[in-house]
Amino acid sequence: MSSPPGQSAQPPVAPERSYLVCATPRSGSTLLCNSLESTGLAGRPREYFEALKETGLPRRPREYFWELRSPEVLRFLPADAELDRDAERSPSWSRDDYGLHLAAALREGTTPNGVFGAKLMWGYFNDFIALMRGIHRFAGMGDGSLLNAAFPELRYVFVSRSDKVRQAVSLWRALQTLVWSQDPDAGADPSGEQRSVYSFDAIDHLLHQLRRHEDAWRGFFFRIGQRPLSLFYEDIDGDLEGSVGRVLDTLSVERPTGALLARQPLSRQSDDLSESWVQSYLEDVSRR
Repeated sequence: MSSPPGQSAQPPVAPERSYLVCATPRSGSTLLCNSLESTGLAGRPREYFEALKETGLPRRPREYFWELRSPEVLRFLPADAELDRDAERSPSWSRDDYGLHLAAALREGTTPNGVFGAKLMWGYFNDFIALMRGIHRFAGMGDGSLLNAAFPELRYVFVSRSDKVRQAVSLWRALQTLVWSQDPDAGADPSGEQRSVYSFDAIDHLLHQLRRHEDAWRGFFFRIGQRPLSLFYEDIDGDLEGSVGRVLDTLSVERPTGALLARQPLSRQSDDLSESWVQSYLEDVSRR
């Protein structure tokens, strides 16, 4: 999850070039975006637009399972009331004046070289577009025209993951533990694993949801006539610096001499428990 837009330590800079990292959860987008931000050359691509239209907040874990309606799955997830106690809207967020939030995101997400970046999940896309159309100058615009008007010289980066089963397993674990990333210098939190329980129904539901959302992104790019820079989780994980470099090249940002990345910004979270769940899911599928 991202921190809300706020005041940047740098003086405000108007964006001259923009990009959106379009993704689904657990696809490697956080690793890519954190690495891009660490260069200081590619904006600060965070999830500024992840709030739902009705609540002004990100999706709660149970909201990933609206269509499933399974009490057996829901009982493994944190209670909404427990999460709502700590939930805070961005101070700039307003359904009635979303332009304030857009302006705050542009300030926060733009680096001194005039590059703006943001990350956007398909699960928030329709609410985001609806809120943007509430801004007078974007009213009535089609999706592609609206985004081009809002973000100058816009480019798209599409992040996906080939192994959807492992992606769904990773998402199910994160929804239970609320651990979305881990600093490499921090130790593992064993208390989170005590809350992790395998569920075929949950993983299967998330697997199909991830496939639908990824297909929706592809449909969007086709509809607006754009060919994004496509990166796979497996490529990002295997060649992080090369993936960051490809994004900089797409933005026509000159690469610095020497290494792009000083350190790996996040630890790999997949482990033996993840692998055991993958095998359990595949065995369950084969028996059905």
